[in-house]
Amino acid sequence: MLYPMKFKKFFVEKVWGGREFETKLGMKLPEGKKIGESWEVSAHPHGMGIVENGALAGQRLDDIYKEYKGELAGKKVYEKYPNKFPLLIKYLDVNDRLSIQVHPSDEVALKKHNEFGKSESWYIMEASDDATLILGMKPGITKEKFLEKVEKNDFDGLFEEKTVKKGDFIDITPGTVHASLKGSVLFAEVQQNSDVTYRIYDFDRIDKNGKKRELHLQDSADVIDFGKEMEIKNTDFDGSDNGKDILRKHIIEKEYYSIDKIKFTDSFEDVNNESMTIYSILEGEGKIVWGENEELPVKKGETVLIPVGINTKTIGNFEILRTII
Repeated sequence: MLYPMKFKKFFVEKVWGGREFETKLGMKLPEGKKIGESWEVSAHPHGMGIVENGALAGQRLDDIYKEYKGELAGKKVYEKYPNKFPLLIKYLDVNDRLSIQVHPSDEVALKKHNEFGKSESWYIMEASDDATLILGMKPGITKEKFLEKVEKNDFDGLFEEKTVKKGDFIDITPGTVHASLKGSVLFAEVQQNSDVTYRIYDFDRIDKNGKKRELHLQDSADVIDFGKEMEIKNTDFDGSDNGKDILRKHIIEKEYYSIDKIKFTDSFEDVNNESMTIYSILEGEGKIVWGENEELPVKKGETVLIPVGINTKTIGNFEILRTII
């Protein structure tokens, strides 16, 4: 019954969003709105995934997870996360300053919000020449110093700034302060299934109701990892791989998920008997084939959930992020 699935995109309007999903990824956006996020694979109530293709079309991902359990996600995955689908997969279009923010750990988020914490990872698909992010706190900033300054609306000298480019990968663990500061970035995001964010500063912007957005200064101070040093990983393939039909780079393996970047020029055969697999399509167009010659067309800017144990062959010239648990 189960098969590779695409979901209806759930678009989120943001003050820092833009129209790059349309111009760069070929998505059809609602007219006249700045769209900051496209939720691609989601069982979160703030943006529920609805299957687009096949026999389960029109059904909600949370209901499918409850019905098929380990047949969808993998036996060990379901045993670890029996009550909630564990991942949330997105694309983000940041065309203005993303508010300075931090996410809590599982321990804090479950206690205070009945949600998972939010560990997330960004793969930069496009970046302007001046693209600059805030990643972490400057050395020497303590919790006390932080609260002293922000309570006076003084945010100067608190945060580390780093430039980014296409192909960069950033792992943002709970407690890591992050934001965008200059330029624009388009990125694929893999994260825990959570929507808990503590906002530190929003550059005094006014929302559509004429008010500044709420800040969460004490909550932020309580969860910030003040000693965290951020690393930006380069995901370029090793030059010694030139000439190979399939290039593969293992980017990260952590408690919540594991991510590879894969590039191929003809086809890529795949099966995982332990976990479901999620493809975020970074480049290319073609199809995924499985079973008795069943197939699903896929292209750049789309995302596919492949249930555990299904043998697939992706045909085309592609670059993908492959996420498993």
